[in-house]
Amino acid sequence: MEVVADVSNTRIDTYLSSKLDYSRSKISKLIEQDTIKVNGKSVKSSYLLKEGDIITVGEVEEETISVEPENIPLDIVYEDSDVIVVNKPNGMVVHPAIGNTKGTLVNALLYHSKELSSINGEFRPGIVHRIDAYTTGLLMVAKNDKAHMILSKELERKETTRKYIALVWGVIKEDTATIDAPIGRDLNDRKKMAVTSTNSKDAVTNLKVLKRFKDATLVELKLETGRTHQIRVHMNYIGHPVVNDPVYGRRKLIDSTGQCLHAFLLGFKHPRTNEFMEFTCDIPECFKNILDKFEKESI
Repeated sequence: MEVVADVSNTRIDTYLSSKLDYSRSKISKLIEQDTIKVNGKSVKSSYLLKEGDIITVGEVEEETISVEPENIPLDIVYEDSDVIVVNKPNGMVVHPAIGNTKGTLVNALLYHSKELSSINGEFRPGIVHRIDAYTTGLLMVAKNDKAHMILSKELERKETTRKYIALVWGVIKEDTATIDAPIGRDLNDRKKMAVTSTNSKDAVTNLKVLKRFKDATLVELKLETGRTHQIRVHMNYIGHPVVNDPVYGRRKLIDSTGQCLHAFLLGFKHPRTNEFMEFTCDIPECFKNILDKFEKESI
């Protein structure tokens, strides 16, 4: 790996955490173990890269986790031999990860169905796309590899319809807007995403105002791309963060029930019949309870 000029004077742990799927703390540990070297020599995590530096990364031993089926109730909106559409509840993580192997949507799906696609490996069986733990709403799950490949291609070609409803801070004056801003890892916090030109991908979100309140706006959001935390990052970027968002929200949380962001509409072509199917679901009680407080102050 050769460092180019535009990342000169960047800390090596910051640079590699944006390039590799590792946290800065893991990068630091690998540097301490001499698994990562620069120009064949050991360096510290604070080392500032220079143009022409050659970074070598040795073999990394991955931690292993096991995923077990769990009898967790699911709100199944639709199911056939190829696909499941599920309304994910608030607080449920979509798939397991190190340190969090129980209570996820995957644990529940493994108990619910013996048939799930294997394309994404044993930790993400059937998972075609994700939403955040504290975002509620519709997800499609593939029950076989053929269906998974077709649905994934639909997502890539932007043929899938995904609409969200969100309550955001502040009054948005425009009735409609398009947010076109690239998203990548926050260089200062590996766990967060940000609008950035560094190691980012195009991200486009279309916005429509549904209702204005005294200090908030109810909006409908349609995704053209599916970047991690896209809506939350984009709304924060334009100065209207999602209400009750603990990471990008900027303001004090109203309660601990999670952000007011709900995937209410999902449309896609069925992988076997090619018929376009569209599903909707109402916002959950936790969202309604917060929305009711703002309804009394509508303008």
